[in-house]
Amino acid sequence: MRLPTRLASLVLAFGVAALLSACGGGVSVEIGGGGGGGGGGTPYPRPNPNPNPPTLSCSAAGLAASAASKWGTVCMLTSSGEMVVELYDTYAPQTVANFYKYVAAGFYTSTLIHRVDRDFVVQGGGYTSGMVAKQPLYAPIRLESNNGLSNLRGTIAMARRSDADSATSQFFFNVLDNTGLDYQSAANPGYAVFGRIISGLNTLDAINVVPTYTYSQTDIQPRTEVLVYWMQRLK
Repeated sequence: MRLPTRLASLVLAFGVAALLSACGGGVSVEIGGGGGGGGGGTPYPRPNPNPNPPTLSCSAAGLAASAASKWGTVCMLTSSGEMVVELYDTYAPQTVANFYKYVAAGFYTSTLIHRVDRDFVVQGGGYTSGMVAKQPLYAPIRLESNNGLSNLRGTIAMARRSDADSATSQFFFNVLDNTGLDYQSAANPGYAVFGRIISGLNTLDAINVVPTYTYSQTDIQPRTEVLVYWMQRLK
């Protein structure tokens, strides 16, 4: 994993504030309106062939994982499978409360995993089908990255712009251990981890290997849209 190069890309992406402001920022988002173009003039990303959720409830395995956790949990169904995350409100109270608000509002229903940077991160929470930016519902939150949590494999963290206190709705999952994204100092505050996948890590791995195309230096999108059908708070 070429982490130094990718971190440099994050810094470069932060310079495009005008593009980011509409979608609430990101780990490394540099996206023009409506997606891009693939080889041979084929537009990407293509619509997902299964736009409707196969179920509206969390699986028995997901419910069991939730019941065994001492933390609050959210079930997320994607077109690649289900994930259940436990959320660490003791460590990142504002971040978790903000995420719960977006979940309760149904904001993430029919949104995209719009960035798949293989063996690094997968990111969602800011676009609907056709790469249409979705406006955040709430004000940006204070960055809570200096909380002792690390950007390890399977953790969920908030995406943001170069301004530390700029995260709104977008989140990302760490595919591998990305400790270079952790808090280092006030000048290099990193990204706020606020939870971890406790069921469905195989879904993250499935998303990680979907075919992608590179739209810009820092924008790697699935060739076929990866949908987030819904999110539900379990407890």
